[in-house]
Amino acid sequence: MDLSFPLIILVVRFLVSLMMFYLILSASSSGVQPLCHDDERFALLQFKESFTINWSAFSDPSAYPKVSSWKPESSDCCNWDGVECNKDTGHVISLDLSSSHLKGFLHSNSSLFHLAHLESLKLANNHFKHSPLPTSFRQLSRLTVLNLSASVFSGQIPSEILELSKLVFLDLSDNPFLKLQKSGLRVIAQNFTNLEVLHLDYVFISSNVPNILANLTSLTFLSLRWCDLHGDFPVGIFHLPKLQLLRIGGNEYLTGYVPELNKTSPLVTLRLGSVNFYGELPDSIGHLKSLVMLTACFCNFSGEIPSSLGNLTNLIVLDLQSNRLHGSIPQSISRLVNLETLYLNDNDLSGKVEFEFFLRLRKLDGLQLSGNDISLITNPSTNSTFPKFTKLFVADCDLGEFPEFLRNQDQLELLDLGGNKIHGQVPKWMGNVSTETLWGLYLEDNFLTGFDQLPVVLPYVNLKALDLDCNMLQGSLPIPPPSIAFYKVPNNRLTGEIPHLICNLSLIAELDLSSNNLSGLLPQYCTKLEAVNLGNNQIHDIFPSWLGILPELRILILRSNELYGTIGSSDSNFDFPKLHIIDLSNNDLTGKLPSEHFPNWKAMQIVDAERLKYVEEYQTLVTLAGDQMGHTYSFSMTMINKGTKTLYERVNDLLIVIDLSNNRFEGEIPDEVGNLKGLNLLNLSSNFLTGPIPFTLANLTWLEALDLSQNKLSGAIPLQLTELTFLSHFNVSRNHLTGPIPHGKQFDTFNVSSFSENPKLCGSPLSKKCGNPEDSLPPSSSHNSEFSFEFGWKVVAIGYGCGFVFGVVSGQIVITKKYGWFMKTFTIGKARRRVNWRGRRN
Repeated sequence: MDLSFPLIILVVRFLVSLMMFYLILSASSSGVQPLCHDDERFALLQFKESFTINWSAFSDPSAYPKVSSWKPESSDCCNWDGVECNKDTGHVISLDLSSSHLKGFLHSNSSLFHLAHLESLKLANNHFKHSPLPTSFRQLSRLTVLNLSASVFSGQIPSEILELSKLVFLDLSDNPFLKLQKSGLRVIAQNFTNLEVLHLDYVFISSNVPNILANLTSLTFLSLRWCDLHGDFPVGIFHLPKLQLLRIGGNEYLTGYVPELNKTSPLVTLRLGSVNFYGELPDSIGHLKSLVMLTACFCNFSGEIPSSLGNLTNLIVLDLQSNRLHGSIPQSISRLVNLETLYLNDNDLSGKVEFEFFLRLRKLDGLQLSGNDISLITNPSTNSTFPKFTKLFVADCDLGEFPEFLRNQDQLELLDLGGNKIHGQVPKWMGNVSTETLWGLYLEDNFLTGFDQLPVVLPYVNLKALDLDCNMLQGSLPIPPPSIAFYKVPNNRLTGEIPHLICNLSLIAELDLSSNNLSGLLPQYCTKLEAVNLGNNQIHDIFPSWLGILPELRILILRSNELYGTIGSSDSNFDFPKLHIIDLSNNDLTGKLPSEHFPNWKAMQIVDAERLKYVEEYQTLVTLAGDQMGHTYSFSMTMINKGTKTLYERVNDLLIVIDLSNNRFEGEIPDEVGNLKGLNLLNLSSNFLTGPIPFTLANLTWLEALDLSQNKLSGAIPLQLTELTFLSHFNVSRNHLTGPIPHGKQFDTFNVSSFSENPKLCGSPLSKKCGNPEDSLPPSSSHNSEFSFEFGWKVVAIGYGCGFVFGVVSGQIVITKKYGWFMKTFTIGKARRRVNWRGRRN
């Protein structure tokens, strides 16, 4: 055959191509997947090497280091944990390293961004050490899924992420140091037209919610909780045709209302808690037949509870607490046969409610009705048919007696019967109620006189929190089980010595036995104690210096007892290392102020507003309809603040207090007090203290109240104290002070009572005028003579000037960045209740 050479080449190429096609077809038909590309395998290995495995950072039991399976000798990365490749091309298209214990920085030059074919990237629940989100995300232009939640990123979300126009799933939630530009939500709505999931909880957005967000007709999941949103919430979002989950809670300045709802709405979860919504809940809410969870708590909703709620037969959680709802509880709620949690507390609901009303709610395990004008009526004949509760709050409902239906409750975890005017003894049968499951028992604010046949130790083997505050309990102190962590029995009529069985409570963290008639000696306490309040009793003992060995003790209140003797030096090297509050007022303590202790009270020497922490008494998490809810029981106390008895509903670590008033301390106020720079309140009044007021008190730049009255102090009031710009209460009356009263700043706000009964003091606000106008500076004294004049005035003035500027700037930063925290911390809440649900509830 006379074939030209070019033709032969063409035939050979055709045959080779045909063979290759056959091989590919054969491989495809046999299910053989091509190996991953070497450059992508190397990129993954390089990405792995840029992080460490941090085993201790995660409590998720399902977390494990997926990258541990990535080995250099393994040629096919498509088989590695968390890696998925395209079955035809072998390119890596999905990377899921969620909860992989990764820790390290994510840099812009990371090899991660070489995986240009990625369509899905999940790095949630890792620790990226406050890395800023790299602009290199723009190289992953094929991404449809991006999940970076709870991974410790910070800084501004770069616009390059908002340009990934193919995204249908975006989750940046639980990164509280991330910020979205003010126009960010608008850009998201414009660029991600096919978005189905948008989850930005705890991302700082601080903007309104644009109406254009209601154009995302593919949205099924929208969660914008705790984002500092404000303005009016677009009602059009409620009408999105595919929206199944809407959560916008925790945005206290976000206003709006619930509009008329469509019959075709697919909503499954609607959570509106802690927003400034108003108006009535519409009857059309009964159209949401798929609804499983409805929380509209801590809002401003008014009107009556719609009877149409009875149509929502799939509802598991109904939480309408803390609104302005009025009227009676609609009978239709009894049709909610799948309901597990019902919270209607803290509204204006009224009327009598038969407990039999809840008989049909057989799955109900959480009920909260407290804080209404409701009278509950129990029917003993139906006891055996009541649902088995795990959480029961029926406080302030005027029960009058222990409800008999509790006899058959064997699954209770949390029982609150506070404020019900229950009288008499706790019945004997309560010793058989939920003895294995009960961890929280709250019987405060009743008229209970004791326990029928009181056991030595209460029988609840897993009890963590017991509150018997404000009753009429008599006799000896009831002893909780060894599992107890938080025990409150103040404001009763208990007598006798504190039993030594208390010493067996090795897990107890907070103990309040105040305002009883307990006597005797203080027993050696328990190493986990964080707060002790034994005030207003008849304890006759020396100061318990041994308490200084307790490594976690932060609050010690022993006021109004019969403590006597001197406060000796501690035998321990610990010496109250975490002490924030000590109140020994109204005792019979003598000797000098404990200057040898002050240098060891390290927690009083540091102020860190960024690390605000409350003295929490107990926390637990439960899961309801896929969402976690946390219950917290907070330590509360009363204290004399600025001359007034003050109730602290929650005690935070920024409150630092020393109250040694009304004792018989003598000698001078030691200079070492000035080292306790975090002090807010210092009360040394009504003692026998002598000598001058030390100018080192000017170091206490956070001081709000200083009471040195009713002593024998002499000399001048130090001019340096005018630099205490937070000082709002000052009292040096009834001493032997001399010279002119300093002026300027806070000192110009104090009235005559702050300085009275010091015959040799002069100047405003006293009527006595100073004879020498040059007496504006305090005279030198032997107490301060060791300091030269040049050092004493120039350096101190410069130092306190800088301190003042730093304090103002720091305060402004704290207030600006944490305005919600600031308002909640320093405003008075409801004093009536001390048990609240908090956490991710909105």
